[in-house]
Amino acid sequence: MRTQIPDTVSFDRENNRLLLIDQTRLPNETRILALRTIEEMEEAIRSLRVRGAPAIGVAAAIGLAVLAGEMGGVDDALLREYALRLKKTRPTAVNLAWAIDRMLSVGHTKEMLAETALAIWREDIETCRRIGGHGSALLRDGDSILTHCNAGRLAAVRYGTALAPVYVAAEQGKHVHVFAGETRPLLQGARLTAYELAEAGIPVTLLCDNMAAGLMQSGRVSAVFIGADRVAANGDTANKTGSLGLSVLARAFGLPFYVCAPASTFDRSCPTGAQIPIERRGAEELTTQWYQNRMAPSGAAVYNPAFDVVPAENITAFITEDGVSPPRKSAI
Repeated sequence: MRTQIPDTVSFDRENNRLLLIDQTRLPNETRILALRTIEEMEEAIRSLRVRGAPAIGVAAAIGLAVLAGEMGGVDDALLREYALRLKKTRPTAVNLAWAIDRMLSVGHTKEMLAETALAIWREDIETCRRIGGHGSALLRDGDSILTHCNAGRLAAVRYGTALAPVYVAAEQGKHVHVFAGETRPLLQGARLTAYELAEAGIPVTLLCDNMAAGLMQSGRVSAVFIGADRVAANGDTANKTGSLGLSVLARAFGLPFYVCAPASTFDRSCPTGAQIPIERRGAEELTTQWYQNRMAPSGAAVYNPAFDVVPAENITAFITEDGVSPPRKSAI
């Protein structure tokens, strides 16, 4: 298996910079951003230059370490102000707040903040590798899975969540084919998932989101694997908008529907999916994002939630770093 993509997020400790792959430039250009200001970090997260729940959590952790390193002496009040600003950039993905809170819980010296950020970075790699190991046991040689959005290595430091089982299966010599939904409106499946799988030498077929039902009906899909941005205490799961529809289809066609996520994505404070805050994004993502001319009349209202919620009863099992378990056992 080829893996030529650099780490999605990393810490240039020597020069005190947060390094990110600019995912808005993919698949046509691999550009590494070196960030050191709060404004740069806010913009990078909000505009999806870095995205994916694990990746933005790691980015925020390293970002706080970099911001502390830019201070003459660590100013606790200013550091907390920066932390709050970063939390507000993406409200749905709980990993962002989890990583920031962990950073604020350590002694506020530059050294301790840097070491904690690096620990979070290393743990993400190991956690995703373990998710991949557990998930690969569910895959047989010759299987084809359907995935949505991008929950691969570009959504984490390495491996990713929903695609980690595919990467580990490939390392084990299994041949697994991936069907990737394009993921409207920002095309993360087309621009990112198809890109990273092709770079890794894993067979991938791209389809429009509205083709998933016919594909499942054809019998060519073995299972659906998605990531998660937040899992409520009862097992309800928020993921990229469109995930709910796929879960309904998978249930109708009798296909397993797996959610791959680290323990940090499970939110003890959120009772059900109804309490998960759903980020709303700008109308331009639907009307003008990819086109020279408008694709909708200027007077049309736009509904653009970034996420929807898959009810626990539509989920076959959660795959975490600790293993595979049905939703009710995974619920906190």
